[in-house]
Amino acid sequence: MNSLPSFLLTLSLLAVTSGIQAAPRPKLTDPNATPETRALYRNLNKLAKKHILFGHQHATEYGHGWNGDTDRSDVKSVTGSNPAVIGVDFSGLSGRPPEAIERTKASLRKQIADTYNRGGVTTVAWHFTNPVTPKTGFYWKDSVSAPAVPDLIPGGSHHEQYKAILQTVGSLANSVRGKDGKLVPMLFRPYHEFDGGWFWWGKPHCSKEDFTKLWQFTVSYLRDSLQVHNFVYVFSPDCLFKTEAEYVDRYPGDAWVDMVGFDDYADFGRNGRYNLPAGIARLKIVSDFARKNRKLAAFTETGLESIPDSTWWTGSLLKALKAEKVRLTYVLVWRNDARSATHFYAPYPGQASVPDFLQFYNDPYTLFETDLRPMYR
Repeated sequence: MNSLPSFLLTLSLLAVTSGIQAAPRPKLTDPNATPETRALYRNLNKLAKKHILFGHQHATEYGHGWNGDTDRSDVKSVTGSNPAVIGVDFSGLSGRPPEAIERTKASLRKQIADTYNRGGVTTVAWHFTNPVTPKTGFYWKDSVSAPAVPDLIPGGSHHEQYKAILQTVGSLANSVRGKDGKLVPMLFRPYHEFDGGWFWWGKPHCSKEDFTKLWQFTVSYLRDSLQVHNFVYVFSPDCLFKTEAEYVDRYPGDAWVDMVGFDDYADFGRNGRYNLPAGIARLKIVSDFARKNRKLAAFTETGLESIPDSTWWTGSLLKALKAEKVRLTYVLVWRNDARSATHFYAPYPGQASVPDFLQFYNDPYTLFETDLRPMYR
């Protein structure tokens, strides 16, 4: 007599009685998300179980000593592959003359579509010019900047203006198509580093209630009124938290967030100071919160300016990413300025950390663009 079926039945009964069950799969908050956006979300979730995608801000727009070249990135010049994740910015979509905004939209459309056509992933930051005091830009300037968050939410003095700005964002999102004719999915990361005070939307300049109202309105208006269905919404404070409770202090709720992350330069060598144990602890808090709440997680920004530590990639970053078996979709380092000799966060040919970066690149855990499976199917 074959005892295998009864053995399997016993195992399944044991699993039920002991409460063992597979963790539910993360699910997008937009029920009408495009098939490509749903596929990207599923594939990021699958890959995060064993890998992490490497990202670089503005990687293909410009780099160390160059600007606007076709089919180029500093990372590709070093490794032969572009980063798996390319960061762009919606900063130019408001606070400027209409012709300048249209030029920005055309440039963004090309960058985002090109990344999609190559099989890569786009993440979007938003260094958003203050709509109430546009001359102050996106940074907070004491005694000059307006604490604008309450002015943008429903009932606020600049609410209609904010809706017009979101219409510009929405028109771009709904016009970026790949060569297959499909709308391109994007990881949209508004109001980042909101727990600090350096941006006008930062914690010292608005109440928790107004911040979460602004977040919820932004998602609702884009998704439900403007019919933007190719955004994955990413929540990312800076690294000013030590506990999960502090991390979620301004969390707008599971219904309004698809991915959680954080930005952390301070623990990874900024100003010569390292605190890897603190950085690792924060990575674990975010990863654990994501799994518990059916979200994806990411290390949304980090890096070491000028990379003076030639073994930073494996000795600090990779070490931290692997320390607690965290589950993260991607890690992104900041940009390489075209004109500054010192403002860069990824190596370029000849830079001192290239040998170590190649070890980081060749590690099976890290994925670059040429390593990716089809992400949108």
